Amino acid sequence: MKAITKYWFLEGFNLFRKLGMLNMMKICEILEMDNIEKGKRIELKEEHKNSVFFLKRGSVKIIDNSSETVKYVVKRGNVFGELSLFDKEAAIEEVAFALEDCVICYIKSDQMEALMEKHKSLKNGLLKIYGLRIQKLERRLNDLLFKDSPTRIKEFILDYLDEFGEIDKSGKSKAKNLLSHKDIANLTNTSRQTVSNVLSKMRKEGVIDYNVEFISKVL
Repeated sequence: MKAITKYWFLEGFNLFRKLGMLNMMKICEILEMDNIEKGKRIELKEEHKNSVFFLKRGSVKIIDNSSETVKYVVKRGNVFGELSLFDKEAAIEEVAFALEDCVICYIKSDQMEALMEKHKSLKNGLLKIYGLRIQKLERRLNDLLFKDSPTRIKEFILDYLDEFGEIDKSGKSKAKNLLSHKDIANLTNTSRQTVSNVLSKMRKEGVIDYNVEFISKVL
């Protein structure tokens, strides 16, 4: 793919905005791109081994391969695979699955490390992303210790709508229903049955509405 097209793909990422067009065009020369179909596994440890990914279209879920649990979900315009820059052994255990048809850009972690040393804004941006991921995992642990299962599930659903939702014509936050009950159970350290019960209760109480395609905030 031509560098100018890759530049257009990168332009939407806040991470690169301070670099300027010339530096971004140079990055595009070493950047790879790929289309990933919905449901397909992004092999973080095979053909895409030790790479940092930029999600231009779609969404993915990151799974801990050793425990087969969902760690977090990434939406378009965000980065994943950055763990390969900071903890290569832990990165080997991460697997990504496309929740929708996706377009990804990716760059080898050693090349990204060289760019980070050259461009401090890039280094600081990736450190911030990594730090926020750690904070989210710590929050999940804290919630597990101090909040009951229904509360964790309810707060997760509302947070999901805030992060992934868009305001529809009626003024309500509406998001694609991308996660299975098992995924939500993994992300909240609960059971599928509890997730089903809480979602049903939230719908009966008029807090949310959902179907196989969408979930929306009512209140």
